[in-house]
Amino acid sequence: MDLAPKHAQSETDTAHSSNVEQRLKFFMQDVTGRALVMMESATSGQQGIAMDLVQEAFISLHRSYADKSTEEWYPLFYTILNNKLQDWRRKEARRASPFSFFRKVSLDDDEEDAIIDVVDDSTPNPLAFLDQAVTVEEIREAIAQLPTRQQQAFMLRAWEGFDTQTTAQIMNCSEGSVKTHYHRAIQGLRKTLSHLNPYLRGSSDEE
Repeated sequence: MDLAPKHAQSETDTAHSSNVEQRLKFFMQDVTGRALVMMESATSGQQGIAMDLVQEAFISLHRSYADKSTEEWYPLFYTILNNKLQDWRRKEARRASPFSFFRKVSLDDDEEDAIIDVVDDSTPNPLAFLDQAVTVEEIREAIAQLPTRQQQAFMLRAWEGFDTQTTAQIMNCSEGSVKTHYHRAIQGLRKTLSHLNPYLRGSSDEE
């Protein structure tokens, strides 16, 4: 029996596995910080929960999508992370209300009453609407005060740079909802940060 082909295949598999592990390592280094900020805001500062959600998302990504390119990993990872977050929120909602299993648990408590027709730039800058006197840490604290869906829309659009369509896929909602959540997030941030920057006062209605 000729074992050469199998040996060659084994070496190829090992090299491929090593390449995947290396790509995943760099990918994790790139997104972990931002993902943790997003999850800490979404879980009201529960760092342990946030870390668990991010770690579980990485594990699921590696298990199910190791063959995808690094560029494909970004939206896939945040889609998985969003699903992990929604699962956690459902469990928390049911734990807080023991009889909630008799009714549908609504996680979009900040869902818009009506979709606003707003312009949504394709490559927003998280600092573009703020004076440089406002620090990133102050913005992060203000983001934590936003409703969860607004947090997600802002972080995915402004911090991660996803377009509206990709953000809608990650959040499992319509593009109109993303635009509305993002628009309201910016308004909320301007209002929260206006005391730090007088130039922001009265600007929240200009969107």
